[in-house]
Amino acid sequence: MRIRCLIIDDEPLAINVIKNYLEQISDTEVVATFGNAIDALNFLKKETVDLIFLDINMPLLDGLSFIKSLENKPLIIITSAHKEYAVETYELDVLDYLIKPIPFPRFMLAINRAQKILNSSKPSQIKINKRPFIFVKVDKKKNIKIYLDEILVIESLRDYLKISTSTDRYIIHQTHNSFAEMLPSESFIRIHRSYTIAIDKIEVLEGNSVEVGGMRYVIGRSYIDEVKARILNSSIN
Repeated sequence: MRIRCLIIDDEPLAINVIKNYLEQISDTEVVATFGNAIDALNFLKKETVDLIFLDINMPLLDGLSFIKSLENKPLIIITSAHKEYAVETYELDVLDYLIKPIPFPRFMLAINRAQKILNSSKPSQIKINKRPFIFVKVDKKKNIKIYLDEILVIESLRDYLKISTSTDRYIIHQTHNSFAEMLPSESFIRIHRSYTIAIDKIEVLEGNSVEVGGMRYVIGRSYIDEVKARILNSSIN
């Protein structure tokens, strides 16, 4: 399926970057570009597209208001230099949120998601299966989005937690119990009073320890029977 793309951004350079990226990807075409959302809305009254690349801060009509004004909404990927709108845009069911400057590998991940959805669904039946995520406060003002499928280990550090993911490490001020309650119990397991582990990230189970991300973690004595049973049953399922 050829993906019909629309680019809306008040920065010509940003439009050119996305156009150049799409030229490297087969089965995509740019049907139109606009420097403001008003002209894009008028275009969409007559034409249909599969995917919109949308900036947020634009004159006349901002990106969030544009999304809310759409009657028949195609897939939407936000392209913005600002992280602070992420929560609100995900509540509007956008497909992805790309931070400028956008690296090509990250752009490709978003396109792959769009292709998978569009190729497996009829246009009237498209539903976005969003990756589960949480926002954690890493200082007094900054909230960082963490995808649950990227979490490896949660480790207690007295009054703080260290969250290790496949790409980064974060220190947050929160209790282990309260954080663990936000995680799906079928995907994570407490192996020690100081450690909670993503079950599918466990690489080695040996004796009273597991290996995750190249690091070894001891299983607490009171946890060991349940942990071994959960891990081995998960490998069967």
